[in-house]
Amino acid sequence: MVKAGVIKSVFGFAITIGCIWPPNNLTAASVWKISDSSGKVLYLGGSIHALSSTDYPLPPEYARACDASNHLVFEIDPKQMGMAGKSLSKAGEYSNGDSLKKHVDPRTYDYVRRFFAALNVPESKFAKFKPWYLAAMLQAPQLHGLSSDLGVEGFLKKRAKGKTMSGLETLEESVGTVSGLSDRQSETMLLITFIPSSRNIAGPLKQAWKKGDADKIWTIVSSEMLADMPSLADRMITRRNNRWMPKIDALLHGNETCFVVVGAAHMGGPSGVLTQLRQRGYKIEQL
Repeated sequence: MVKAGVIKSVFGFAITIGCIWPPNNLTAASVWKISDSSGKVLYLGGSIHALSSTDYPLPPEYARACDASNHLVFEIDPKQMGMAGKSLSKAGEYSNGDSLKKHVDPRTYDYVRRFFAALNVPESKFAKFKPWYLAAMLQAPQLHGLSSDLGVEGFLKKRAKGKTMSGLETLEESVGTVSGLSDRQSETMLLITFIPSSRNIAGPLKQAWKKGDADKIWTIVSSEMLADMPSLADRMITRRNNRWMPKIDALLHGNETCFVVVGAAHMGGPSGVLTQLRQRGYKIEQL
């Protein structure tokens, strides 16, 4: 089974699955400058976690925001990413003789069994994994011609040249987002990967991201992929947004100029990061 890249596909699930912000310039990038009444500034970027070489060059606004900042903040601290694969793998594997068959609908299991049989993967290899982990495996970037090294975070890490980097959430919090899914939510996450329409939205999502259209990204994610499972959207996107906001607020008022970069699906929508920043009275300029 493919395990490389699973960590990126899980934490990027919101973008491949996820007051409306009125875009003032649909040719702008998914990068914003946030400022308060005292002149404190923070930059905010919406990310596609895995891209290909054909997506380059990235919009120059990412480089501008990076160069104007001395502290980069991602969803997870880059220093913890080396441990992420092992933590996620451990959380995604059943223990004590438990198996996938006991946690999903028989029809789902039969479909998954036939799917992997067509790939010559024996039942013993996939049945030990939880549905959300199988979904992450199937969404691993390299299986789709993408690379996390070429994603927005990968680009910025190379450009940062020794700048301070940190994360909005701990590795445990990130893993807990998916490991704490109910059986039904986890099964839904797996089934979504088999829906043909879920594969067809990648193009529109990328175009909306390139234009900086946070509203469009949220509309695609919420209407095309999560309409039938709002609790999953709440757990994967909304709750994390709410958990991040006090930290983003503190970063804005700190002594460093920060560039906060999270998945683009977190930007738009009624509970999106941009909406919550606007509700706090901050000035928001799209670069």
